[in-house]
Amino acid sequence: MGLRQDTAGEERDQTRATLAQLSETRKQRATDARDHEYERLRDELVVGHLRLVRFLAAKFVNRGEPLDDLIQVGTVGLIKAIDRYDLDRGVEFTTYATPTIVGEIKRYFRDKGWALKVPRRLQELNAAVVRAVERLSIERGRSPLVGELAEHLGASVEEIVEAQELSHAYNLASLDADIGSDDDPRSATISDRIGANDSELELLEDRANLERAMLALNGRERAVVYWRFFESLSQTEIAKRLHCSQMHVSRLQAKALEKLRTVLKE
Repeated sequence: MGLRQDTAGEERDQTRATLAQLSETRKQRATDARDHEYERLRDELVVGHLRLVRFLAAKFVNRGEPLDDLIQVGTVGLIKAIDRYDLDRGVEFTTYATPTIVGEIKRYFRDKGWALKVPRRLQELNAAVVRAVERLSIERGRSPLVGELAEHLGASVEEIVEAQELSHAYNLASLDADIGSDDDPRSATISDRIGANDSELELLEDRANLERAMLALNGRERAVVYWRFFESLSQTEIAKRLHCSQMHVSRLQAKALEKLRTVLKE
């Protein structure tokens, strides 16, 4: 324990020394050499505090964003903290940098994380619900009920449900996203599983009416209509099947169609 405290103390001292150099270099930035020295010192501080960025970014991984992306955003916040830090404030750099890093990550979620336009009030309530779920789950050893979340946050049950549903507004999946499994060599995307408009659906009612109208025909008339319009046979071919003349088939067809028109009009 003593060795760990000594190491932490040495790291803080090293950070203070580097920040002091950075501050002095910032004041004297007038030449390319000074600019280079400033960038070198800042890079040293960034590398030395990446563990802090990773630790803070990991708190947001349950919001649907990759950890690597959050670390990049948090690193931007770290750089801003380094550039703005003033030794004269008398606070530890990590104490100053932490809210700056967290603020940058939260700003990322607020400005870029939502795939749909969501009111700020609901965004903030969604974030509060996420934090409340984590806290109450630890305290009670189970996931909290919606009513318990509402009581804890001083909101209505309807507002809590609406805020929870907002999680689906983060980064909507692309229709070209691959959903195939490693066990299945065939590639599949979301669009492959989405049904298309059924062109036959609009004809469903017409088919039902036609089926009812066909009942008004006798056997020969029904056979002529079926062969002529469903199997696309010529009148001559139908005549051979019925062992009659083509002229007779023509009269049967005309009579059958007239019956169908009458029934369908009714």
